[in-house]
Amino acid sequence: MHDPANWMLSEAIDTLARAERMHRQLFQLQRSHSRAPAWEPPLDMIETDHEVLILIALPGVEPDQVEAIVRDGTLMVAGRRVLPPELRTARIHRLELPQGQFERHVPLPPGRYRAVHRFARNGCVVFSLEKDV
Repeated sequence: MHDPANWMLSEAIDTLARAERMHRQLFQLQRSHSRAPAWEPPLDMIETDHEVLILIALPGVEPDQVEAIVRDGTLMVAGRRVLPPELRTARIHRLELPQGQFERHVPLPPGRYRAVHRFARNGCVVFSLEKDV
């Protein structure tokens, strides 16, 4: 049988270690002044008969603040996610969403695209690439 006190202590130590790692990562990102991307946002890609939809999880990032280029069959998306001004002087209890410069290269399905639209939906920046059929 496991000793509950040892289990709780082990969980507390693991939690503190995770918090310390996240704290170090946050301050490394803030000190970095280079243009090198610090993280890649997760995405979903869905294809219909008329378009390819790419939903990129970027809560707190306005669509017009995201650079997007289609080149050689790849969508390149780049930008920066920064802490809201309210958090700069706040006491932070948990900070899990990545901050700093991001970039993602997304290979597109074969084909030609005539228009690219972007909009925000449910915490995602959505790119709609109209197929040239």
